[in-house]
Amino acid sequence: MNYDFYHIYVYLYNRNLQFIILMEKHKCGWCVGDPLYEAYHDEEWGVPVTDDDTLFEFLILETFQAGLSWITILRKRENFRKAFDNFDYKKIANYKQEKIDSLLNDAGIIRNKLKVNSAVTNAKLFMEIQKEFGSFSNYIWAFVDGKPIKSKHKNYKDAPATTAISDALSKDLKKRGFKFVGSTVMYAYMQATGMVNDHEVGCFRYEEV
Repeated sequence: MNYDFYHIYVYLYNRNLQFIILMEKHKCGWCVGDPLYEAYHDEEWGVPVTDDDTLFEFLILETFQAGLSWITILRKRENFRKAFDNFDYKKIANYKQEKIDSLLNDAGIIRNKLKVNSAVTNAKLFMEIQKEFGSFSNYIWAFVDGKPIKSKHKNYKDAPATTAISDALSKDLKKRGFKFVGSTVMYAYMQATGMVNDHEVGCFRYEEV
């Protein structure tokens, strides 16, 4: 092998190796290893959401997630989107029994009768909150004074399952008639919509969201 070419090869190899190492970013441990989970973590989780359409989408997904793993819901997300008319709460609020029956026969989603019916109930109540507060965003973000809570967890396992705020939010929603909005569900909702930044402090997304 030509000596000069050999050293050029070693140099480029080491530079590429250093580049690859630099490109590796630390991510929250809960998402590592599953491409769908990692994409959701990298692009959506913890990003502050203020538009009502997206807030309702996450409300639907989180309420269906109750008692299940989030990855299960993510894998069925597009099925949910198709089944629930792109998460259009105005349409969902007017679902008749025929539509509800079709949802209960849809193997692409979670066929839980109570959860399907709750989606209709929650859509109606969602719009009532919009009328009262101007938007659902105004209502929900008031629980954190309009700005995200920034946690300082070194490990995702240190994040709580509930907080005093999720307790208060859950209590108020239940009082208004919402279903499947326990404190644990609502804290997960707060994490997903960026009301709380629960990325690990070493995660590359911690300072980005």
